[in-house]
Amino acid sequence: MNCEDYRQQISADPSFDGGAGHLSECRECQAFRREMLSLDERIRRAMRLAVPELSLPELPGIDEAADDGKVVSLDTARRRPRATWFAIAATVMLAALVGVRMLGVGVTYDSLADEVLAHLDHEPAALRPSTTPVAGDQLARVVPASVAELDRSAGLITYARSCEINGKTVPHLVIQGEHGPITILLMPDEPVAAAIQLDGENIHGVILPVGDGSVGIIGARDEQLERVEKNILDSVRWSI
Repeated sequence: MNCEDYRQQISADPSFDGGAGHLSECRECQAFRREMLSLDERIRRAMRLAVPELSLPELPGIDEAADDGKVVSLDTARRRPRATWFAIAATVMLAALVGVRMLGVGVTYDSLADEVLAHLDHEPAALRPSTTPVAGDQLARVVPASVAELDRSAGLITYARSCEINGKTVPHLVIQGEHGPITILLMPDEPVAAAIQLDGENIHGVILPVGDGSVGIIGARDEQLERVEKNILDSVRWSI
């Protein structure tokens, strides 16, 4: 089992232990599992909302003698306390927000730059320093020859995964820079007219036009990206 396969399994089920052999040898995946277990526990605690004790007050029976002599009785009617409805609504809303936060499902963004920056928050495990290169077969799956030709001279590639940006599947790569991991997003179907600067709380980057597509490059605030930008632009050739 490789890192990509293991992390997909643990993301779907934090209790998954079928990758014990891989886990014993991979510090990055050990840290990823701890993070997922911690997140799972935080979600579990958040879902334990303090709900007021359910009390169903009796409604007075309504007995009215109709002209035909039949009796209408509503003794079994009950009204659910408003506080209980609020608690249920809050629980459902929390679950929905957690799902949107983790998966990015149904979220729209004002710009490509906003979506790229938000995407980095969805995959914190990708931003851990590492000296372990991605296996060649894994890189080939994420960046097939039908999409692009990638020269490894761009840097040590330690993370490779297919992700979704603006409704399109794109290669998400990470190389190691001088001040930490540098994210590379290859977006052959996202043309931009000119370079777009990216600015986050602790990161900065740029989306550069490359042929009929673009490439996003994002690193730590202190990272000098100019050299990386040149290497990436020289190493990427779109095949589509």
